[in-house]
Amino acid sequence: MDEVDKIGSDFRGDPASALLEVLDPEQDREFRDHYLDVPFDLSRVMFITTANVLGTIPAPLRDRMEILHLSGYTEREKVFIAEGYLIPRQIRENGLRPEEVSFEDGALRRILWEYTRDAGVCDLERQIGAVCRKLATRIAEGTEEHTTLTAESVTEYLGKPIYLSEVAEQTRIPGVATGLAWTSA
Repeated sequence: MDEVDKIGSDFRGDPASALLEVLDPEQDREFRDHYLDVPFDLSRVMFITTANVLGTIPAPLRDRMEILHLSGYTEREKVFIAEGYLIPRQIRENGLRPEEVSFEDGALRRILWEYTRDAGVCDLERQIGAVCRKLATRIAEGTEEHTTLTAESVTEYLGKPIYLSEVAEQTRIPGVATGLAWTSA
């Protein structure tokens, strides 16, 4: 189950209470699906969930979970994922052919540093998709046939960088320090 930290309840019901019932060892042998009206034996099922923030998971549900903290991908892993999976998928989904676009490593690293800030690769895929859509438009208009995205040409496709490097990286003046803060991102 993905992103259980975003579970909400409204007039249609509370999914967290259904999960509590499913995860309760006293009830999981006799769990009954009320929608299908069929009994299920869940005693040998292992549920794996994901969450970005622990604080928003309902406390009773969090108490029944064994929590594993996993770090995000490294820059190298993100580039590898982009080259092997994200770029080919975005090329295909945006109606391009593989010979019409290529991404240099420097361009991918610049996208990572200046246009994304997530531990995963969702933002990276979104930005790669934006490049592919703009390129597909240019190819359809007849203004381009093949493009190799370089570090220098990233701003031509994605605009001004969203994120700037840290103050400590921008200056070499003694006495300048970068603060440290923790966020869920």
